[in-house]
Amino acid sequence: MPKQPSFAGRVLTWFDQHGRKDLPWQYDTSPYRVWVSEIMLQQTQVRTVIPYFARFMQRFPDVQTLAAAPTDEVLHLWTGLGYYARARNLHRAAQQVCSEHAGSFPDNLEGLQSLPGIGRSTAGAILAIAFAQRASILDGNVKRVLARYHAVAGWPGQTAVHRQLWDFAEQHTPQRRVADYTQAMMDLGATLCTRSRPRCADCPLQDSCSAHAQGREGEFPGKKPRKVLPVRSTVFLILRDRQGHVLLQQRPASGIWGGLWCFPELDSVEAAAPWCRDRLGREPAATLPGPPFRHTFSHYHLDIQPLHVQLAIQPEAVMEASDQLWYNVQKPLEIGLAAPVARLLASL
Repeated sequence: MPKQPSFAGRVLTWFDQHGRKDLPWQYDTSPYRVWVSEIMLQQTQVRTVIPYFARFMQRFPDVQTLAAAPTDEVLHLWTGLGYYARARNLHRAAQQVCSEHAGSFPDNLEGLQSLPGIGRSTAGAILAIAFAQRASILDGNVKRVLARYHAVAGWPGQTAVHRQLWDFAEQHTPQRRVADYTQAMMDLGATLCTRSRPRCADCPLQDSCSAHAQGREGEFPGKKPRKVLPVRSTVFLILRDRQGHVLLQQRPASGIWGGLWCFPELDSVEAAAPWCRDRLGREPAATLPGPPFRHTFSHYHLDIQPLHVQLAIQPEAVMEASDQLWYNVQKPLEIGLAAPVARLLASL
């Protein structure tokens, strides 16, 4: 009886015929390009990442350019991708590569994981794709493929389940063509073994997939325990001077929207007039509430009430503060903006 192809062998055969080979980070492969793409792809779909990656590479073609750039410029090019801690870590890691590694990325797991924002799976992808070393990955797509193939019960966020999936990831990673295999596993999860309505009939692993054999594809991987997200509220003070410029403040480096420029936030609409008097020494000439909307983070919902405020007199004193600026919507600055702030500015 002929020997059945291995797990990796079937995945690679499928990849040769159907895998994605024209993604922008698959050209001119380097540790830097692979690293940037992997960070961008965390919790973000390929089609969303492609234009961001192109703009990022055009402005920051190498790690030295990125390391030397102002944080504001890095965050500006990240605006809209979300999870901004990734951008801050990317910038810090570039500086660390230049200052501690002479501009060359470490070629080992421990060295890569010592850089901000690089975990075990991202480090494995860099080693496999850029350095052609045998290293395993376990991103969300790969977790789903392995959980279904081996019918691993439980939510992958649980320590025991996560460890079991890593064991399987290590077990299946081949000695050869590891870069292609790494891309193939990501492609398989993204295009066939999808979260809903997986295309099992087209999958190279269907004849030995435990979940498929049991008709239980939808049960794996296990769902994250449901948690009711708390709701918070804020008022965005959209303050405009006589020229129509809008006041923005830079948020602290850590926390939600860290380092990004946002509207001043208030607890209530009624707090706007006292805020203008205390901070600017001016009374509002007019106030107008805008349509409220909700912005959802991973841990809570934020209900936002925009409040448009017109000032009659230009408050020059505010120009002196380094964490405040008057933003010209007709000539936008290249600064990092929180996504709801960017949308509101675009609507002015």
